[in-house]
Amino acid sequence: MTQHIGIVGCSAEGAALCYRTICSEGAAAMGGQGGGHAHPEVSMHTHSLADYVACLERGDLAGVGDLMLSSARKLARAGADFLICPDNTIHQAFDHVAARSPLPWLHIATVVADEAASRGFRRVGVTGTRWLVDSAVYPEKLAARGIAAVRPTDAERDAIDRTIMDELVRGLFRPEAVVRFQAVFARMKQAGCDAVVLGCTEIPLVMHDGNSPLPTLDSTRLLARAALRRATAFAGEGGP
Repeated sequence: MTQHIGIVGCSAEGAALCYRTICSEGAAAMGGQGGGHAHPEVSMHTHSLADYVACLERGDLAGVGDLMLSSARKLARAGADFLICPDNTIHQAFDHVAARSPLPWLHIATVVADEAASRGFRRVGVTGTRWLVDSAVYPEKLAARGIAAVRPTDAERDAIDRTIMDELVRGLFRPEAVVRFQAVFARMKQAGCDAVVLGCTEIPLVMHDGNSPLPTLDSTRLLARAALRRATAFAGEGGP
């Protein structure tokens, strides 16, 4: 018996990628059970992205946390055993959530920092929305593993934010976006970065190791794989 994964969604494209990764890679994580179609039980709840954006625009992290907790409680009632949130930006509100949550969480930036440390990276670029880039979410988690975080310039931050909010979260994936990210990543490489965090869960839909000047840390898939490990490790222990 595997654990039931609860997904607290925010933006649709990133949440969908996380969900698809859990389902498509679940069979391998479960040793090929179910004729190659098996995966842990998954439930997802998503408030309107507009509700989250309204809170972020007015700096209301408590409001963001309340939305996350609302989803958490609904997922707990649905039978989830633990929670993940495939949205980096709203992890700014994690301190408002963790102590009041009905279920334990995997923190996306902790998962990414663990991966960066395991691969020996020492200086990592951080990309994402302006809210995420301006926050301490990644600098704190990376610093705890002895890794320096490098932010984009203000101009790069604003260009990336527009790309995310006007294109990627709307399901618009344009060649110009790839060129824009490549330029930022190349500049970070020149600044001494040895990897880059794809710190918006939609960025992996356009950027990956094959087209990036730097090795990428794909927050969406790393979180999904961490959830799979937790859910299937429970099965290995025999379940309840």
